Amino acid sequence: MIKISEEKWAKLPKIEDRLEEKYGPVGSPSRKEFQAKAEAWYYAEILRDERKRQKLTQQQLGERIGKKREYISALERGQIDMQLSTFMLIANALGLRFSLVVG
Repeated sequence: MIKISEEKWAKLPKIEDRLEEKYGPVGSPSRKEFQAKAEAWYYAEILRDERKRQKLTQQQLGERIGKKREYISALERGQIDMQLSTFMLIANALGLRFSLVVG
């Protein structure tokens, strides 16, 4: 195990500082855009991992929802901004259930 002194630890760059440097402060348009893309990527990863866990190909998933394999591939690579309706269509095709928590 590597041990780092508190002094060295304090000098390490913080993730929040890096995000602010690259994407602007929380609430700025560029930071909101980054956050939206990060969340879209995260949810696409969940769907991709579940597709693979079920041993489905992109082609098979595409057939289940009426889309081409190339579309599924682009979604999984984050090249297409997934709409909520598409997310739910894919989730249902994979047998996933989601609930909305408010508050």
